[in-house]
Amino acid sequence: MKTEKPIVVDTNIIISSLLHRKSPFLELLLTKKHQFYICELSIIELFNHKEKIIKLSKLKEDELTKVFHTLLKNLNLFKENLIEKENWQKAYQLCKDIDETDTPFVALTIELEGLLLTGDKKLSAKLKRKGFDSFYEHPKIGK
Repeated sequence: MKTEKPIVVDTNIIISSLLHRKSPFLELLLTKKHQFYICELSIIELFNHKEKIIKLSKLKEDELTKVFHTLLKNLNLFKENLIEKENWQKAYQLCKDIDETDTPFVALTIELEGLLLTGDKKLSAKLKRKGFDSFYEHPKIGK
C-alpha cells in the first residue's frame, strides 16, 4: 500500500543511498510503499559528483550504475518546467536565504502537495522556522 502523499527526494538522499549499501534511505527508496519523485536537477547533481561517489562508495563504476539503475526504477522524474510559476516563487522565497539550489525540490514538494525527504538538517530547520513543514520523517531515520 502506498502512502497518500508523494515524497520528493533530495539529491543528498540518493547520494547517501549510493554510498551506503545498508543505508535506511536505500531500504526506504526500494520499497513499493511510496511514490517517490526527483527533480531533473538531481540527475545533474549526481552526474557532477559521479567520480566522488564512485570513490567514496568503493564500488566499481558498473556496480554503482546497477545500484543507481535499481533506484531509478522507484523514482519518478518530474520535469521542472511543469511546476507552476507561483510554486517556484513560493519555493524561492523560502530558499533564497538558505540555499537557492534547493528551490526545485521545495517547489516540486509544493506542486505535488507532497513531503520532502532530505538529509539536510540545516535546510529543514530553517524551512520549518519559515512555516514550511511538509517533510517526510521515517521512524528508522533520525530526525
